[in-house]
Amino acid sequence: MRREQLVVALGDQLYAVERPWGDLPGGCGKVSDVAVDGRGHVFVLMRGDPYTDDAAPSVVELAPDGRRLAVWGEAIVDGHMLAISPDQRVFVVDRDAHEIVVFDLAGKRVGGVGERHRPHQPFNHPSGIAFAADGGFYVADGYGASRVHRFSPDGRLIGGWGQPGGGAGEFATPHGIWVLADGRVVVADRENDRVQFFSGSGEFQAAFGDFYGVMDVFEDGDGRILVSDRLPRLSALGQDGGLVSRCRPVLFGAHGLIGDAAGFLYLAEIDPSRLTRLRPL
Repeated sequence: MRREQLVVALGDQLYAVERPWGDLPGGCGKVSDVAVDGRGHVFVLMRGDPYTDDAAPSVVELAPDGRRLAVWGEAIVDGHMLAISPDQRVFVVDRDAHEIVVFDLAGKRVGGVGERHRPHQPFNHPSGIAFAADGGFYVADGYGASRVHRFSPDGRLIGGWGQPGGGAGEFATPHGIWVLADGRVVVADRENDRVQFFSGSGEFQAAFGDFYGVMDVFEDGDGRILVSDRLPRLSALGQDGGLVSRCRPVLFGAHGLIGDAAGFLYLAEIDPSRLTRLRPL
């Protein structure tokens, strides 16, 4: 039972903390990521273990008020992160199957990227995906490759960059990834405790630290670059990467984060498994 309403701040903006938020079913694994479509519907990715857990849907669709609308995605074996493309398809990173599985908004599979259960074709346990405005996309191949792959809007592999290490353009688990409105790519370089900024074609531009186990990154409608880490914190950076503000809206760290057009922020927590919403005040 909630005793008091918690409030956090990012700069001058105050938020009411709402947790757990949304009607999520039991028995579908743990909350791993969250995305929002053009209607404001919230898609929550649930992660289970295919060897120990019963088969269950992996994607839960919620209305903007948190009502459960649909559940689907039984074929996903290890849902790690997901994203909504500009043409409103759902791309689910099926990490240990080495594939990005593509669904329509109703949950029907309509395609895929990578060869399922075949490592290095081209993915080796990928972690995250992000879209450019033209529909091209980038995949953080975080757990086995320490690489970012770049794809054309039609899904053709056109390049990539990265290798293991701590230098400029190197990665130790590239985890979350986002494409800024100006086309730059920001990568959550988790075990290096930093975010790295690149041009759209992969040229290194800058790196910013002062994080612990950075998890995900997202640019909101005001141009703030939001970063979640394991401390747990939610940090707001300016366009130049400089720190603007920080808060602690979750207990153990948001594995995924996203915002919607109304200014709500959604934080996907694995342990305890739940979705937290930050409501602007």
